[in-house]
Amino acid sequence: MKNKRNILMSVIMTIFSGIYIYLVKTVDVKSIGPNNTSVGFAKVNDAFMHLVGTNMTIYKLTEVAGLLVLLIVGIYGIIGLVQLIKRKSLFKVDREIICLGILYVMMISVYVLFEKVVINYRPILIDNELEASFPSSHTMLAICTSVSSLLVYKKYVPKKLNYLAMFTTVLLLTIVFLGRMISGVHWLSDILGGVIISLTLLTYFYTILKWKK
Repeated sequence: MKNKRNILMSVIMTIFSGIYIYLVKTVDVKSIGPNNTSVGFAKVNDAFMHLVGTNMTIYKLTEVAGLLVLLIVGIYGIIGLVQLIKRKSLFKVDREIICLGILYVMMISVYVLFEKVVINYRPILIDNELEASFPSSHTMLAICTSVSSLLVYKKYVPKKLNYLAMFTTVLLLTIVFLGRMISGVHWLSDILGGVIISLTLLTYFYTILKWKK
């Protein structure tokens, strides 16, 4: 019963993500971006950009925090590699590590997809270049990595360090999410897209993680 419920939630979130992407490409599309690039939800996005402005210091802070989030990925990757070497079989690696690996591959796939299929360009030029902006990849990385880690970390972190690991993970998530939102390097719809797609990927992660035979 739980398997069916989790699968249903994954399907619902996938459909919701698809609808949101369609709306971003079709609703209130105007050329308000750099070099007259078109942006959906133009009125809302433009108003938000005028509200927060651009802060490159916060942008750089989120870049550093994003690298620290990647350390979480690296740590679980090392754990998985050690288990694979010791146990000499991928099927003997912890289920949690396998599920994390699948999630990471899904994140990379989504990132590559939207680098090729551009939905929005950033509201500012980075090094005088247009860059794809949807979804916010840092938001997606932070949410997917942090939330998935919070679901499994107790198995791999010594009990006395549990609270430190949880606090650090939540802090990095908060810095990246809020920082990316107020730094002005993404449209508001890009941030929301990162949240929605992250939650969609996490429903698949959770479905596989909690799958009962």
